[in-house]
Amino acid sequence: MSKYDIIVLGSGPGGYVTAIRASQLGFKTAIVEKESLGGVCLNWGCIPTKALLKSAQVFEYLKHASDYGLSVKEYDKDFNAVVKRSRGVADGMSKGVQFLLKKNKIDVINGFGKLKPGKKVEVDGVEYSASNIIIATGARSRELPSLPQDGKKVIGYREAMTLPEQPKKMIVVGSGAIGVEFAYFYNSMGTEVTVVEYLPNIVPVEDEDVSKQLERSFKKSGINIMTSAEVTKVDASGKGVKATVKTAKGEEVLEADIILSAVGIKTNIENIGLEDVGIVVDRDKIIVNDFYQTNIPGYYAIGDVTPGQALAHVASAEGILCVEKLAGMHVEALDYGNIPGCTYCSPEIASVGLTEKQAKEKGIEVKIGKFPFSASGKASAGGNKDGFVKVIFDAKYGEWLGCHMIGAGVTDMIAEAVLGRKLETTGHEVLKAVHPHPTMSEAVMEAVADAYGEVIHL
Repeated sequence: MSKYDIIVLGSGPGGYVTAIRASQLGFKTAIVEKESLGGVCLNWGCIPTKALLKSAQVFEYLKHASDYGLSVKEYDKDFNAVVKRSRGVADGMSKGVQFLLKKNKIDVINGFGKLKPGKKVEVDGVEYSASNIIIATGARSRELPSLPQDGKKVIGYREAMTLPEQPKKMIVVGSGAIGVEFAYFYNSMGTEVTVVEYLPNIVPVEDEDVSKQLERSFKKSGINIMTSAEVTKVDASGKGVKATVKTAKGEEVLEADIILSAVGIKTNIENIGLEDVGIVVDRDKIIVNDFYQTNIPGYYAIGDVTPGQALAHVASAEGILCVEKLAGMHVEALDYGNIPGCTYCSPEIASVGLTEKQAKEKGIEVKIGKFPFSASGKASAGGNKDGFVKVIFDAKYGEWLGCHMIGAGVTDMIAEAVLGRKLETTGHEVLKAVHPHPTMSEAVMEAVADAYGEVIHL
């Protein structure tokens, strides 16, 4: 039987990053993967969706070339070529992970891994043992009883990435990151898109101002939005699909070629041996301590299978923390209040910390600042004036409580707020840090200036 210091179950952005850091720290490491290296993120999530969205953005530029003083006589899209490019990007990234694992001398065990008592993992009938086992099996598209997926007319995000032909009409159920990203992509490609959201606002985890701005931008792009609405029944027996949607006004039947179910995720914890080992699970999540140990010594869990935010960068950070703790390093527990969230529709959304509503619910006296990109020179020059930066500070101590952005390229700007909050930066320090002109990032400084009554360009 092969013996390792660490075996990692799953090779997504949690698993492969964990394995590499473990190897760097001198642990003899193996990783188990049942499908493709890189997991959902690299093969069916973060990376290929961004490739699709880039194609949509380029297509949008072509459609609006005249806005930039350019004349493009003939242009069209090739939906299958767009999908093919996306798959090529994903394949390249997966090969990159393969290279990194080999470079770091990590054994890759292909097959379905099952946990066994006594710190063992069985992969397709072969047993491996380790001093420590780290579960990083991730999650998949969640199915609702009223919205069973058949993979053809009612689909999840996987199928949405590789449809054989572009649908004329699509209903997107759920308006979290996955839902709005696909809504933007298919709408840009020319599909008639309707978004159905159960809650009163789209992107419901975001600050309400951001939600309202995205709704305005989406409606301007021709996307139909239905909030406080629920799909109660689906009929896929005909040529297309019919969805019965319940709203405050009553029931409405929508017709489409495809329904995309984007109502969240379901953890991959079935049949991996949790019950055999005695690992405690609560509400679909493996319960862990601050350093990701389960209730059974020697077994750890990171990423989507644990209660933290289900984000790739969270899984990576948790895995690194887990193995550094195992190596005896001095590490601090992850601050889940300072995790940035990014959504890559157009306009993009990025946020960190408390929303205005959350801050007020906590009884904190706040200073709010907002700077619209319509007042930004760089945004005007780039033709991307939709959106704003909003900042929230504690009025008493100047603590940066939250930052919420919607606009072009904001997913690349949010790190300033994450770093500032990590370093306990005050509003005045952000204000006095000189930001380059003309840039989109100036809007952060301007929003802070607005919060403190010193804004110049509004």
